[in-house]
Amino acid sequence: MIKNKWARGITPRYFHWIIDNKLAICERPGGYSRNHRPVRRQEEIIWLREEGFGRIVSLLSSPHNLHAYEVLGMPSANVPYPDHSDPREVLPTLFEQLDAWIAAGEMVVVHMEELSDRLVGIMGAYLVHAGFPGSPAQVIGFMERTVGRALGSEGRTIISAMST
Repeated sequence: MIKNKWARGITPRYFHWIIDNKLAICERPGGYSRNHRPVRRQEEIIWLREEGFGRIVSLLSSPHNLHAYEVLGMPSANVPYPDHSDPREVLPTLFEQLDAWIAAGEMVVVHMEELSDRLVGIMGAYLVHAGFPGSPAQVIGFMERTVGRALGSEGRTIISAMST
């Protein structure tokens, strides 16, 4: 049976590989806040599943989308990163889980509401944790090239906090 292109879903918005074929980031499947569309969410989850992702990790403070992931057969985890959190208190738990999932061979995608400086900074800090070579400034440069835009102060602060 030949599947049409819609059966494979659609790529989530602002999808970027952080570590090729292991770790990626994107906007929340379906969009954020008022722009959220359940049909788009379903299509993006299908794409992630069909591409071989083993887990969707939500950093939202709320359990939004978790039921939708379950319904479509996508393993997920919610590791909340609340506003105004100290990254040194919150991120070690996330990093341990990412290490375990990646070591087990899972492709993982991490999201927040949108592709924010916070999310990009968290993933930059993960690269520092994972032994990415170079200084925090080099990690910041890598992340900026990866997402195609300058990283603001919040993202830079997260990377710096986790580099010490």
